[in-house]
Amino acid sequence: MALGPGKYDNICTRVHEDTQAQGVLLIVINGALGSGFSAQLTPEDTGRVPQLLRQVADQIEAERMHKDKR
Repeated sequence: MALGPGKYDNICTRVHEDTQAQGVLLIVINGALGSGFSAQLTPEDTGRVPQLLRQVADQIEAERMHKDKR
């Protein structure tokens, strides 16, 4: 994982503050500055990112499969 501010760090900061979240992981696909990500996480949460991304991927796949069956 990259260290230091990402190209979307200013937006990540706003989301972090607006949501009063413990942490934020922002993934941007083909945005105004191109694709990229920014993260503001505790060290503990950083270690949880792989599992969280797997869970999100599983949910997306399950929803797509359900939608395709309609």
